[in-house]
Amino acid sequence: MAITDGLLPEYDHEMATTRRLLARVPEAELGWKPHDRSMGLGQLAAHLAQIPGWCPLVLGQAGFDIEDAAPERMSAAAAGPVADILAHFDAAVASGRTALAGASDPEMLAPWTLRRGAHEIFTLPRVSTVRTLVLNHLIHHRGQLSVYLRLKDVPLPSIYGPTADEA
Repeated sequence: MAITDGLLPEYDHEMATTRRLLARVPEAELGWKPHDRSMGLGQLAAHLAQIPGWCPLVLGQAGFDIEDAAPERMSAAAAGPVADILAHFDAAVASGRTALAGASDPEMLAPWTLRRGAHEIFTLPRVSTVRTLVLNHLIHHRGQLSVYLRLKDVPLPSIYGPTADEA
């Protein structure tokens, strides 16, 4: 079995779950923050919308330098509206899935490096980078989003099982 054959069902499942949560983001609360040092609700939702789009970056080049990231690219769609955040997410999911589906095992096993200038943050096989930088990162921020939504009394959809809001 190819590496992507095992990874794509997980990717599809996590993206569908994330979309259900993003769809519940209240338009009127995009600027809300639970704490001064926290991301705003809209900023967090926009960040989640970007993450699947990192798959083509991981699979299309040998690494990435965070210092090369344009600030406007990092904050795309942060102002909303929610429909734009969802559209950005859907496009990122599609491009990410296409990149994953087209990757061979040798490409998935090739090393990929994340840097900040001269500092190497990590070097991992691309498959590990997809799991860490895309899937695990998305799941982490989705957990944050579920807490934000709970604090705003928004009913939560099922994530890995029923919630108190949905049996």
